[in-house]
Amino acid sequence: MRASGLTKSVLRSLVSVLLISPAATWAADIDGARLSVMWSVPFAGILLSIALMPLLMPAFWHHHYGKVAAAWGLAFLLPFAAIHGVPLAGAQLVHALVGEYIPFVILLAALFAVSGGIHIRGNLRGSPRLNTTILAIGAVLASLMGTTGASMLLIRPLIRANDNRRHKAHVIVFFIFIVSNVGGALTPLGDPPLFLGFLKGVDFTWTLRNILPETLFMVGILLVLFYLLDAWYFRNEDLLPFDPTPDTRGVTFEGAVNFLLLGGVVFFVLLSGVWKSPVRFDVFGTDVGLPGLVRDVALIAIILLSLRITAPKVHEANHFGWGPMVEVAKLFAGIFVTIVPVIAMLKAGVDGPFGAIVAAVTRPDGQPDPAMYFWATGILSSFLDNAPTYLVFFNTAGGDPQALMTTYATTLAAISAGAVFMGANTYIGNAPNLMVKAIAESRGVRMPSFFGFMLWSGGVLVPLFVLATFIFFR
Repeated sequence: MRASGLTKSVLRSLVSVLLISPAATWAADIDGARLSVMWSVPFAGILLSIALMPLLMPAFWHHHYGKVAAAWGLAFLLPFAAIHGVPLAGAQLVHALVGEYIPFVILLAALFAVSGGIHIRGNLRGSPRLNTTILAIGAVLASLMGTTGASMLLIRPLIRANDNRRHKAHVIVFFIFIVSNVGGALTPLGDPPLFLGFLKGVDFTWTLRNILPETLFMVGILLVLFYLLDAWYFRNEDLLPFDPTPDTRGVTFEGAVNFLLLGGVVFFVLLSGVWKSPVRFDVFGTDVGLPGLVRDVALIAIILLSLRITAPKVHEANHFGWGPMVEVAKLFAGIFVTIVPVIAMLKAGVDGPFGAIVAAVTRPDGQPDPAMYFWATGILSSFLDNAPTYLVFFNTAGGDPQALMTTYATTLAAISAGAVFMGANTYIGNAPNLMVKAIAESRGVRMPSFFGFMLWSGGVLVPLFVLATFIFFR
């Protein structure tokens, strides 16, 4: 049987069991302290597949990456169901899909669709000054409309501005560093980990008031480094003999009504965080609140409305297509499923298989070590979903928002900065990274491989993180 057929068969079996079993049966959680570290193999497998298959088997990966992601998901689900029972495995699948993955994908799809309906028309010239300006604007927008929204809005005009240059992969790499990650550190709207902190009781303006110096430090140095590098490339390369983008006068916005829809996305995301409703729905052990349900339905409506009212010529001008979104959705489906046991083992704290990591963030006197929190949160956020990683260390540091915002403010700042900043270390550290990469490659930009990108982040970002540790998190 083909992998896709096997996937559908297993899912049908799980669904049928779900439908005939009492909901209370599924309200169970994994005891991470009792799991073997071997349960992290499927997660490691999907990460290695994303890293190596595009290099070793590019044709196969291009056509079958969804099946590979599904295979690794089944490599966790099937043995887990056989050993721990179908009810527990089904509960984890439902929670991963309904509680986390579906809202995640809906929000990404809304930002992708709405920003794809805005076309910035104008033959921008990709000079070092213009490119640096676009990255700086993107850094500001990232905290106002989210790293995904800012990335999807600006990546296409940035690519178009540089379409007559031979060397442009570095432009996209720094765009991922600044716009898709570091720039989103100042508000809960910027990045999912900070939004989870907001839901836990962290004040909306706390990150702006407490992580602004760190963010300005990172963004400022990255912009200077980028300008110097881009200027060097610009001076030493021959431009293409023709500019693929026709000349136009000035810069105009087409599909500007989508800015209103973008505001609607921000509104409903924020509403779901501040609206407290007692109405809850139990979906086979997964608690679904009315605010989140309203948000997701509203975002789907915004997607459909944007597609309806956006003129076809705008989508054509943006080369808009669902390919990048489909790729991210398929890969993250596998990631969200295979990450379940890894997060459970981390939540087990010092009693779990990864207890050494949790113990490392505490000083001998029992006080939290901000520097270690910064690096532990950041390194795990580079490869795991940074939102649950943030929650793990938020709870490890005590979980009391009032204490973390005051007495342990440096620790909370370290956790927040680590989760947001170090998402830029790999393509999978933050969802916009893969989306930007996919869009750039669809427009003919030869992007670095998985490990090639890590060479960039290791050479540029890691030294800055070391400096930030000594300056801000001692």
